[in-house]
Amino acid sequence: MARIAQKVEGLIRSDPAIAEAIETVIAATADGADVQWRDVKGEITSGHWGRLIEKEVLVEGDTGFALADRAATEAGLDVEVAPSVEDAEGTQWTVYDKAAAGVTVVLFLGYSWKPLRDLIGGTMDLIMSPLEAMLPFYAVVMVLALITGLYSTLLQANLMDMEKMGAYQAEMKEIQARRKEAKENEDDAALEAIQAEQMEKMGDQLGMFKEQFRPMVWIMFLTIPAFLWMYWAIGVGPQAEAHVLLSPLVVPLAGEVTWTSGVIGPIQTWIVWYFLCSMAFTQVIRKALDINMSPTAA
Repeated sequence: MARIAQKVEGLIRSDPAIAEAIETVIAATADGADVQWRDVKGEITSGHWGRLIEKEVLVEGDTGFALADRAATEAGLDVEVAPSVEDAEGTQWTVYDKAAAGVTVVLFLGYSWKPLRDLIGGTMDLIMSPLEAMLPFYAVVMVLALITGLYSTLLQANLMDMEKMGAYQAEMKEIQARRKEAKENEDDAALEAIQAEQMEKMGDQLGMFKEQFRPMVWIMFLTIPAFLWMYWAIGVGPQAEAHVLLSPLVVPLAGEVTWTSGVIGPIQTWIVWYFLCSMAFTQVIRKALDINMSPTAA
């Protein structure tokens, strides 16, 4: 009994709409008679019918199919189901999100177009110059890494629905498991139903992409000016010159290097130093604020 109840609960958790199909089958077999597909095809989908047979909730009877265990099936219907990806409210981009995305595209031009880089770098320097006057440049980069790590973590935590993403990942894993089982059993009908279900999930996949990309737009919108200021300050790029006092750094294995020296292949010292600081500070911030960035389907 427990095994059938668990199967019913698993089916409902992966697809809440199948609960109605199970109730229809229960009603159709209330008098103990077997049920055939033609008896219920106007009320439930072929996909749901196939999954009930695949999971052996429905088993072959004398003249059709019967519930393997009526009591267990009814017990499995009592499971509480969290909102699925389809039930959850879709991610909507506001006019501010779209404006930030547009400005971010323009900011990207600063990496290759010197006039824009100089404009943004000079503007940012009005904010950064007091800090740069007080601290050595490596410490200024550390402060930038701390600030960018803080707002990146907060933006991801507030703009991404981890529960929705976890539910989507759980659905995809469940579908892949059923697909693998159907292949092993050479069940062409089940494979066809699963493929149709995967096609229906394409809209969810786009929604998850939007869910992940929305905070990235805001992170890039705020971070690119900081990077362009470092480009401007260090003098990265053709015909560029440094605008701050830069002392050489002593790096393990590489020895004394300049800020524009390649320390990991072509990757320059300042980029390596920034990312090392950023990764370290981000981990500390997440621990300190107890922010979990792993999708969960709780």
